[in-house]
Amino acid sequence: MSTINRPAAESLVMKLMAIPGKSCEETAAAQFIVDTLLAAGLPKSAIAHDAAHKQSPFGGQRGNLIVKLAGSPGRTREPRRMLMAHIDTVPICVGCKPVKKGNFVRSADATTGLGGDDRAGAAAILTALLEILRGDLPHPPLTFLWCVQEEIGLMGARNVDVKKLGSPLPHAAFNFDGSSPADITIGATGAYRAVIHIEGIPAHAGVHPERGASAITIASLAIADLQTSGWHGLIVKGNNRGTSNVGVFHAGEATNVITESATLRAEMRSHDPKFRKQILGAYRKAFTNAAKQVKTDTGKRGKVTFDVSHDYESFALNTGDPAVAIGAEAVEAAGRTPNFRISNGGLDANWMNLHGIPTVTFGCGQHDIHTAKEYLDLPEYFTGCAIALRLATGI
Repeated sequence: MSTINRPAAESLVMKLMAIPGKSCEETAAAQFIVDTLLAAGLPKSAIAHDAAHKQSPFGGQRGNLIVKLAGSPGRTREPRRMLMAHIDTVPICVGCKPVKKGNFVRSADATTGLGGDDRAGAAAILTALLEILRGDLPHPPLTFLWCVQEEIGLMGARNVDVKKLGSPLPHAAFNFDGSSPADITIGATGAYRAVIHIEGIPAHAGVHPERGASAITIASLAIADLQTSGWHGLIVKGNNRGTSNVGVFHAGEATNVITESATLRAEMRSHDPKFRKQILGAYRKAFTNAAKQVKTDTGKRGKVTFDVSHDYESFALNTGDPAVAIGAEAVEAAGRTPNFRISNGGLDANWMNLHGIPTVTFGCGQHDIHTAKEYLDLPEYFTGCAIALRLATGI
């Protein structure tokens, strides 16, 4: 198995984690990757960006960064492979100053996240590409993809310009975004996101409360119904499993006014698309019934509307699928035992599988992500880099 330059790999991840780049503001991180590759001799013609940000509801500075290599002599006809990671971080990581202490890296500021999610993944696949360029290592046709806006709904992967990924499309892809490099995520849940608008009827809460229909009361009755009937939180209905959560609730401006409107944001997840629709249906029923229960003294009721988006679809690969088998071989070559797992969270791999590119996900040393306690396990990161290089070269 080819070895990596550990000091160089460490330097890369330390530099990347120090670059601010929350979702929609990935330009500096992407430019660092481009500049590093050009300095290593990659021709500018191999580098492209798509316009994924222009299709995102959040806008953004730029699209996904894509690098394509033809296969080396003797390997040009092998199936194309793709390595990928996302380059945006959550806002708590902006301003990070990474500090190494032994085998771990943490932020010097106790109130700032590290950004190992997913700068460690971005650095791991960058390390693999640099090793290929510097060592002139043989390899099949390759695509490297650095996605934007993963943290706000997988927008980069959702809107990737598939035509720019190579032709024919990569027959297997390997996403780096997680903790243990021995973990191979071969499936993940799907999710709906709903914005629930409640229109109540306002009235003076002290003088004529009977003339009002409170939007807060409607929402409260609906959430209580969902909780008591088993449709909120962990959901188990026979052999069906899923989760749901009302995570955001905005309503009211004064205590002496019967609340006129409320807006809630919720999610519904399940690996089974049909059951996920049942969860969404339970939400619609609960809020519709709650609106019917809350009346004014003249019988007027409030109204409820749902704006639903499909965040990502579930996927599940078999252990015998090429992407899984190739991934397991790379983990074993790194001296680890593959651990196949199914995720209850969404990954860029969800959308890549939906785009027709079988994709599995590996860890690369990230821990306690999205918190100020986040840290990067350097030995795990180095193993992730070695696995990435193995996947890119097959040697």
